[in-house]
Amino acid sequence: MNTYEWNALDGRGRREALARPEQRGDARLTAAVEEVVAAVRERGWDGLSAVAQQIDGWEPCPVEVAPVAAVARRTLAPEQLAAIELAVRNIRTFHEASRPPDIAVETAPGLLVRKVWRPIDRVGLYVPGGATPLFSTLLMLAIPARTAGVGEIVTVTPPRSDGSLSPLVALAAELCGIEAIWTVGGAQAVAALAFGAGPIPKVDKICGPGNAWVAEAKRLVASMAGGPAIDMPAGPSELMVIADADADAARVAADLLSQAEHDAAAQVLLVTPSEALAGRVLAEVDERLPRLPRAAIARASLEQGRVVLTADLAEAVEVANVYAPEHLSLAVADAEAFVPLVRNAGAVFAGGAAAETFGDYLGGSSHVLPTDGAARAWSGVGVYTFLKAMSVLSVSPEAARRISAPAALLARLEALEAHALAADARLERV
Repeated sequence: MNTYEWNALDGRGRREALARPEQRGDARLTAAVEEVVAAVRERGWDGLSAVAQQIDGWEPCPVEVAPVAAVARRTLAPEQLAAIELAVRNIRTFHEASRPPDIAVETAPGLLVRKVWRPIDRVGLYVPGGATPLFSTLLMLAIPARTAGVGEIVTVTPPRSDGSLSPLVALAAELCGIEAIWTVGGAQAVAALAFGAGPIPKVDKICGPGNAWVAEAKRLVASMAGGPAIDMPAGPSELMVIADADADAARVAADLLSQAEHDAAAQVLLVTPSEALAGRVLAEVDERLPRLPRAAIARASLEQGRVVLTADLAEAVEVANVYAPEHLSLAVADAEAFVPLVRNAGAVFAGGAAAETFGDYLGGSSHVLPTDGAARAWSGVGVYTFLKAMSVLSVSPEAARRISAPAALLARLEALEAHALAADARLERV
């Protein structure tokens, strides 16, 4: 991890200190994703099948989850199954409580304006897979989608090396009421969801995180004519830890490594006013890293890691606001006092006891969060991700008499005579 002293850097130096890994913006990756998306969009199932067999090694296949989930139920220890069920309960409890209410406001006597929420008709969920199928991500996506009342959920995930579906992913799907999952991943799966491919239907919105290929494919299809909406830019993981001089170095190191093991393109940052604390954390990282099963991945991620030394904790929070991390850990005394200062973060973990891992699995809020600085303007997945709002205008005859003339005046100020005449027509008929 490279170390930077924030107040010794000029504007360019600060941008470099907080730069994301280069592979996220690789022009070659962008071109390759464009080729994959074009193949699926133009050739449909044939294009999808060809790309999937080339990249995944298998043709896309719809897998019924019940028989595969049964394997998980037979092989999991009781405490493992109980932990998954605890996560389901907590996630469902949080999202059921966070569903936005319909509102009705009488802006003037007889003029009622309502905002009513409706679920999206068909949503595609992308569940990262490969070497480590992230069954928890399916819970974090499907439970809020179900809570919102989405009519149809189409789920995709990369196949395992033998072409099969992970029993853990199948179990998560079963717990969320999903009956089948397509075993196809990468940019090709995103394209299939975006434009339809044979039996895989086109969806209205694509949700879920993934590697740089998946993130780029989501961005691309959302920008194309007829393309779907997306939940947010959600690519390789990020964690920034703000720590004071008294923070537990072992805990901070554990949190940094927990994100570094995700992906070589994941990025971890430590921001602190204490050089001594930074030294202790780096020593802990070096000591723990070789013992990790995914040490090679974590080591590659740490090469893009940063230590930023600031004048004080308030400045550290400002560095976080500039970077806008996916995950922000406040490993400081009286963490709640700093939460109001945070403007840009996907999720905040307040205090040394709040392990980022808790948010990943069973805190209740979704772990699908904006990356690459998108937290400046985007929110993480929630029940509202799967809803859209409609306004409803109701006008009494008396209110129409009062507002027709001023509405017509406003329309004529914009030289829109037909608009004005439509308002006048209400005045004539009431």
